[in-house]
Amino acid sequence: MIPHIRQADGQIGFCWVTAAGRPVSLPGLVAINGEPQRLIPAHLSALDDALIAAAGRWGEVLGGGRPPRDGAERAQLTELHRALDRLNHEYAEAERRTGLSTGLRAGQIIGTSALLAARARMVLGTAGPVPFGGRLDEPPTGVMAGRGQFHYADPAEPWRGGRWILCAEDGRRYPLTLCMLLFGSSGVEKDAAVQEHRDALRAVGAAAGAAADPAVAAGAVDWLLYDWLMAHRESESSAAIKIRPGRADDAAMIVTSADAAAAARARTDPALFSVLAPVR
Repeated sequence: MIPHIRQADGQIGFCWVTAAGRPVSLPGLVAINGEPQRLIPAHLSALDDALIAAAGRWGEVLGGGRPPRDGAERAQLTELHRALDRLNHEYAEAERRTGLSTGLRAGQIIGTSALLAARARMVLGTAGPVPFGGRLDEPPTGVMAGRGQFHYADPAEPWRGGRWILCAEDGRRYPLTLCMLLFGSSGVEKDAAVQEHRDALRAVGAAAGAAADPAVAAGAVDWLLYDWLMAHRESESSAAIKIRPGRADDAAMIVTSADAAAAARARTDPALFSVLAPVR
């Protein structure tokens, strides 16, 4: 018997097991197995299948069509975002240990995984704090004039994150998203906005590991990544992530950012990455 993926009936996500049948993380497996070129793509394929199953099972609630039905469904959604955090982390760590580069497919699958996990936390009301939460003005109905700018919550502590803000002529500040900048605004230098968002996401993700408040750091990375992913979907009704050919650096940014947010959460919940829990 060779190492393989185990997924029991009804299990959310999956885990790897050794040839002896013991649960093991993907990074732990590539450290003792000489075929990372087989194991890592297999992990991606299994994660892709798990995402398709999750979208089919909870697509309506993750898309905002309805709230969770009951406590049992809330528990399932909690298990979902925890499993996706773990599987995203395992992939990123396995890449680091083997020195393999991130391909576009990896960025697309990990991106969709991070998006579904973020939506599950939002639906449950357990998402981390959004930068400038409660500090911006309520946008009025209709067209608004102003200038879209990226602001850090605290430039001296980049792990606190930042976001796009519409600065109106009267001094009011309204929440803005990358998606609104790219597809719902005029007079925007779109390439410059995308590059500024890239730079911010990389900076916040890099600072998250040393954050004094890991919950704030996780929310900061989550928000910037979520904002990026929502602006790079294949369509408005899809959770599939689009990455332009030749932009392998964007794929790597997605994988690294998803891992940074998950790792920050794991600082307050050390069991998050455990693969030793019994399979249900």
